[in-house]
Amino acid sequence: MKTNLILIIFFLLIYTGCRKENNNLELWYNKPASEWNEALPVGNGRLGAMIFGDTAKETIQINEESIWAGSKINNNNPKALANLPILQQAIFGGDIKRAEEIAGSCFIGTPPRIRSYQPLGTLSINYDWSGSVSDYRRSLNISSGIATTSFKVNGEPVTVKVFSSAADNLIVIEITSKGSGSVNCSLELVREKDAVINADNNGRIYLKGQIVDQDDPLTGPGGRHMRFAAQARVRVNKGKIISSGKIMEVSGASEVTIILTAATDYNVHNLDIDSSFDPSFLCESILNSAGKKRYNDLEDAHRKEYQTMFNRVSLNFGNDTLDYLPTDERLDRVRKGGSDNGLIALYFQYGRYLLMSSSRYPGVLPANLQGIWNKDFKAPWNSDFHTNINLQMNYWPAEICNLPETAVILSDFVKQLTIPGSVTAKEMYGTEGWTMHHLTDPFGRTGVADGVWGLTPTNGPWMTFPLFEHYLFTRDTGFLKSTAYPVLKGSSEFLLGFLIPSPEGSLATNPSTSPENSYYLPGSKTTARLTYSATIDIQTINAVFDYTIKAAQLLNTDDDFVQQIKEARSKLPPVRISPNGTISEWIKDYEEVEPGHRHMSHLVGLYPLAQITPETKDLFEAAGRTIERRLSFGGGHTGWSRAWIINFYARLLNGQKAYENVISLLQKSTLSNLFDNHPPFQIDGNFGGTAGIAEMLLQSHRGFIELLPALPSQWPEGKVKGLVARGGFVIDISWRNSRIISASLHSKAGGRCIVKYNGKQTEITTRAGQDYDLSEII
Repeated sequence: MKTNLILIIFFLLIYTGCRKENNNLELWYNKPASEWNEALPVGNGRLGAMIFGDTAKETIQINEESIWAGSKINNNNPKALANLPILQQAIFGGDIKRAEEIAGSCFIGTPPRIRSYQPLGTLSINYDWSGSVSDYRRSLNISSGIATTSFKVNGEPVTVKVFSSAADNLIVIEITSKGSGSVNCSLELVREKDAVINADNNGRIYLKGQIVDQDDPLTGPGGRHMRFAAQARVRVNKGKIISSGKIMEVSGASEVTIILTAATDYNVHNLDIDSSFDPSFLCESILNSAGKKRYNDLEDAHRKEYQTMFNRVSLNFGNDTLDYLPTDERLDRVRKGGSDNGLIALYFQYGRYLLMSSSRYPGVLPANLQGIWNKDFKAPWNSDFHTNINLQMNYWPAEICNLPETAVILSDFVKQLTIPGSVTAKEMYGTEGWTMHHLTDPFGRTGVADGVWGLTPTNGPWMTFPLFEHYLFTRDTGFLKSTAYPVLKGSSEFLLGFLIPSPEGSLATNPSTSPENSYYLPGSKTTARLTYSATIDIQTINAVFDYTIKAAQLLNTDDDFVQQIKEARSKLPPVRISPNGTISEWIKDYEEVEPGHRHMSHLVGLYPLAQITPETKDLFEAAGRTIERRLSFGGGHTGWSRAWIINFYARLLNGQKAYENVISLLQKSTLSNLFDNHPPFQIDGNFGGTAGIAEMLLQSHRGFIELLPALPSQWPEGKVKGLVARGGFVIDISWRNSRIISASLHSKAGGRCIVKYNGKQTEITTRAGQDYDLSEII
């Protein structure tokens, strides 16, 4: 009897521990979402959904990644090339007012803007429960990728599960009544415009549409553009289905299974629509493949595929004593000054979840400004691919957080962009190679968008960083040869043709801006944006040239081209320190219009690049002063900007400041469903925040791997598994009382590495697939 009691207690402890660990990876709430920013997201890289969890009228808002208004257009201004020398002369001569007039009339895109990413539609489920609802709970388990709404009707349990399956390329909804009650509901798929919807008695709902755009001088020609389709198939157990028009009625069911998919005629390889793609046929093919599977088989396939990626990394900061609280209440405690390391660990993993859910196969497009989740036909900033920090930030966690597949989606897209980007380089700047400016869309626009502030010719070079980083983390020479090096070489070709001698004798970029920022013209309060050789350009070009040289040497190719790059690199101006001790943002010490501006582009050299490190002492100290000045004037007031600051302080090895900004990100820029708030919702802050937390725990940009480089006192104990260092080294670390108690390294690709912790370091020559104990440096 005593033995049995001990066994019972033992298994209860195991069960409780497992439950608690699962709860640590769960967003949960005790009420339905009252609006979109409270709903919970699921996604498979291509199909996304926002689940409200209402027990009377459930709303599941759905997106398919490629449903965009607009069409493929060459928007390069035909006047640009002829006027480029005139523009450059005005900028070098200090006549910025005239330069901006020339830029406004001769360089802005034709048309200057793009159209928006759009929602597919909404699946509405109107329930008719025969009794009162109680014991409500709504959750998103990010360890399984499944959103669950559970409640009781007259004391009988009801469960609604939703997930977006990459394995079967569809969204799955399962409604189960486990007691004596039954599921009675009406189903309706709704889209506000450009679609025809109907339902049949065979349990199918069809949506077929085509985006119709109106002529607009700002966004382009009208017409019948992208075609799209969706189909839902409904199965019931112990019930029946009757349809009338758009509405499907389900009655007397114990289980209702809905599988839904969508498709368009978009072809990423053409960056255009493709008339050979039949969206309705594509939907049929996907559903025919999955339609015979039972719900349990669909969930099992989803879990297996999903967890293969997600479970690579785990993080905790000791016991989570607050997981009994709903997530919105936990966030509110932090907003009021409370601490919650469990919520920080959850936020970190949520960022990984969101990146997986918005950027992986079967998807083909990178995560946009809202990932893949958008309810508006005219989205904020059109949900575009913003390439002056935001798209880059989306992929900061990809490599270090062990999700390299997500970065491949971005790399493939950038490779496609080099085709229209080469037209932009030639038509606007008269160069070889390729470039783009500060935003694009699925149709590959690479000309100047919006206004003079969008005249950013080095945003194309900036987009090469994630490609070379993917090689550095994976050591995949096949990828380097087929993708990263051709993109880098093309970018360097553009830069070699674009750089011209400045009045000081260095090679300069002209025109140039510091993204979205402005300064006062000397001796006046007139604002200006254009300059030459803004600091970000200097840092960007140095990085692109360095990466191209390294890649060419690794591939043993293009010796003459490498020599050209080295000669040009030697003539670039240095990064300057201003009289006030900060890093200068422009080529001259102009007075800032907004000293607390959200962009901190002149610190790209600190993060994500590795040009400002403790080894560059003066610049390293100046970077710290630059951030302090920005913050003293109200900087970091947007979500993504605050996330960038976390990464800055991690690179400055200041764990306390990094932690303070993690807290500020949660307090000021995080919505109740843990989405980043620009405002409005913009997903880059989630990704930047996740990357920043990882950077506090592991760094590898200085030629060695450093463990816990920016650990704050608020994280005295913890365990992280699966973070990746450059070279393909997977790191596990456990610590207590702010000291490492165990650490290990797994080498994916083999090779030499140096590992450093607390001033001690050791060098290891590794073999691919082998594990190594790092106890020598602990």
